[in-house]
Amino acid sequence: MTKINGPDIAGKQLWLMKSEPDVYSWDDLVAEGEGTWDGVRNHLAARNLRTMAVGDLAFFYHSNIGKEIVGIATISQGGLVDPTDPDGKWAAVKVKPVVKLADAVTLKTIKATPALAEMELLRLSRLSVSAVRPSEWALVLEMAGGTI
Repeated sequence: MTKINGPDIAGKQLWLMKSEPDVYSWDDLVAEGEGTWDGVRNHLAARNLRTMAVGDLAFFYHSNIGKEIVGIATISQGGLVDPTDPDGKWAAVKVKPVVKLADAVTLKTIKATPALAEMELLRLSRLSVSAVRPSEWALVLEMAGGTI
């Protein structure tokens, strides 16, 4: 099994999850120890949530304010029904913090990096939960200082 500048990614799906830091920030997740990722009302993002498995990894992205990847979380429980959905149609997962990145990676930096041009964060910019390819994961971690 190989390590790429941080948590072992072998056999895991990789994700990016967006949250507005004034609503729910990385520091909020760290303080809680485990949080519920809910409130997602986009069908593709909800499908991504349903696909997540325990142990998958996700970049934690601060949207609107900061617009930067700030940490890595792990999926601690999958296959949940969103507790904020009275009809029970939408998905949720539980996440736990793994590590804060040494240096946050800004959206501006990601946009300026040709090797990340196909990243779903850029192609599907309104999507709140998106897939990340292993090569993108490794490059973002390198941009975050190469170490955690």
